[in-house]
Amino acid sequence: MYDALIIGGGASGLSCALVLGSAKNKVFAKDKRIGIITHQKTSHLQTALFNNVLGLAPKTTGASILENGKQQLTDLYPHVNQIEKEKVLELSKSEDIFKIRTNKNTYSSKVVVVAVGYTNLMTIRGLEHYIERHPRSPIEKNRIWLKNTDHLIEANLYVAGTLAGWRSQFSIASGSGAHVATDILTLWNDGKDTKVHDKIES
Repeated sequence: MYDALIIGGGASGLSCALVLGSAKNKVFAKDKRIGIITHQKTSHLQTALFNNVLGLAPKTTGASILENGKQQLTDLYPHVNQIEKEKVLELSKSEDIFKIRTNKNTYSSKVVVVAVGYTNLMTIRGLEHYIERHPRSPIEKNRIWLKNTDHLIEANLYVAGTLAGWRSQFSIASGSGAHVATDILTLWNDGKDTKVHDKIES
């Protein structure tokens, strides 16, 4: 049983996992079980090259960000369970608990974040009735989004990144994942507005 399970290991999914993981010393988060299914094969970062992102060296590749992001999560927040080489096939809900079925296993979680890309090839059974045409993508590209209000699809079910209706820009997708993470932390903190920052000790 997970307290939060993230589906997707791209920019928004990894950003969400990093922020959730960084709250490990907070009283309200220290015992939470967090997981991320790091399926990355369809991430648009695989072929991306970045010259216009604050803090990234010019000519940084998206593929390197994906690998380095997983390693960063492993090094800094090893309590976040990374589930690799599995693809989610179905999402269902029973008595406020989500069941996530992959090609290999079935997981349970109290909170789920869907952070896969916005391609119309997204085929997670159980999400069909939330799918609509993407509001910020050209019609001819045939992109989709999961209808939501401020990232929330329904109680405890979130969507992040381009699938949440945002444009395909690395910093926007990353920020979307971080936004969702702070919403989950706020939920865990009894509704008290919550964010996590590390500071240089003086």
